[in-house]
Amino acid sequence: MNLKQFIIDKAKELNIDLIGFTDCEPLDDLKDYLIMRKLKNMEIEFEEKDIEKRINPKLILPSCKTIIVIAMSYNNDFNYVSEYELKGKVSRSSWGLDYHVVLEDRLEKLIMEIKKNKEFNYKYYVDTGPLIERELARKAGIGYYGKNCSIINDEYGSFIFIGYILTDIDIPINSPILGSKCGDCNLCIKACPTGALERPFRFNPKKCISYLTQTKMDIPYELREKMGTSIYGCDICQLACPKNKGVKKPNHKEFLPNKGYIDIKELLSMSNREFKKEYGSMAGAWRGKNILKRNAIIALGNIKNKNTLDLLIPLLEDASPMIREYVAWAILNIDFEFGRELVEKQLKKEENQLMKRKMENILNYYLTRIDNNY
Repeated sequence: MNLKQFIIDKAKELNIDLIGFTDCEPLDDLKDYLIMRKLKNMEIEFEEKDIEKRINPKLILPSCKTIIVIAMSYNNDFNYVSEYELKGKVSRSSWGLDYHVVLEDRLEKLIMEIKKNKEFNYKYYVDTGPLIERELARKAGIGYYGKNCSIINDEYGSFIFIGYILTDIDIPINSPILGSKCGDCNLCIKACPTGALERPFRFNPKKCISYLTQTKMDIPYELREKMGTSIYGCDICQLACPKNKGVKKPNHKEFLPNKGYIDIKELLSMSNREFKKEYGSMAGAWRGKNILKRNAIIALGNIKNKNTLDLLIPLLEDASPMIREYVAWAILNIDFEFGRELVEKQLKKEENQLMKRKMENILNYYLTRIDNNY
């Protein structure tokens, strides 16, 4: 029996869009780049800190011989007009059911099909393993790197989720895709609001809006102002990419929008239980209510509608010091003179010394801006 073809056929039956096979050799070509990122403090808190684990599959599965890589498209069209008075953006990656759950289910079913014919050792991951899955996808023939560092497939574009199985089975591998097909195009680089795409094929994740909507670290004021109304994730560079135009559309109902937008007003007043009930099935829910609530506050600060101050002012008394700090920023960003009085009153009763210093810093930031502008 041709095991590789059997796996390909079963993947198709499981409605997996793309599948490829690569070896378990270390990803040594990326080592210098990862070291550079570490030295420049460009690592993010979600990634594996041990560089060797990021590039060597055999440190994850010592008996590894072949890696099976799958991809599923989430490039759904969504023309729903939200009736929310204040709406925040959610990236396509979080429109439907949590993609981790969907792809893990596909991988588990594929593994069970393979085990009907051959017992083997394995480990599988969807965005949670230490290895650089985009490089595995490139090596497995799934796609090539775009200038925004996304993997682009000729048939489906770059809106694809990736998962992989480390196995101890010998399977003929695919040829890796070399080079890129971006040519002289740099639309993604021009489109990025924060300058996270610092040059072709190099991006600073700590400037990326998608990262900013997930991090628990302090977000610099100048980056807050460029986040727009993003509540979770960002699609800007991919939407600008011509390679995502005229591509094959997926048929995965799991990724159809449950929440194409977030009702900001509702989110600000939700309990944790209400949040889990309403948003628990989407990928973005993993970060919890308070981080998304913080992002909603940033969105209001960027909308700059004075009518939203009635939503923000009560949150100066929020139990979370982080929320109080971002509310102070948003109010000052909307109406400095009005906000200055409120923040100065808050400073007099703020008991958290760290938050007090942060609010003072925000106030000084805006005072400096005003002095520089006039």
